[in-house]
Amino acid sequence: MAMIKKIIIVEGISDKKRVEEVLNDHVHIICTHGTMGVEKMDELLEEIFGSQVYVLVDQDKEGKKIRKWFKKYASESQHIYIDSTFSEVARCPRQYLANVLNYHGFIVKNDFVLKGKYRYHETHRNIERYIQAF
Repeated sequence: MAMIKKIIIVEGISDKKRVEEVLNDHVHIICTHGTMGVEKMDELLEEIFGSQVYVLVDQDKEGKKIRKWFKKYASESQHIYIDSTFSEVARCPRQYLANVLNYHGFIVKNDFVLKGKYRYHETHRNIERYIQAF
């Protein structure tokens, strides 16, 4: 049985580093460097063909633009959303990001997984605690 290659699309290098910190999975991470155009999208489509694609971008104008491109040209891609409180993937607490990625089927390092009642959507109080810890 052939393994389907997983790819995560992120905006920048700092986002890529943050995702790599929590992942314990063989995943190819591609940076868009915050920009997207027809030529760049064509290159990406060739690179991601036949792979399972996840889009994990910031909750800002550029991130929404990138999501829009992927919804239009790679509609089979899955979109991973982070809480708007953090606004950037690079600023997400590691535990929060690990739980979000774990929820979407990625293998994450055990050091970062929160056990118990905390899942994909934490309460506002827990998010504040994350922010204060980092």
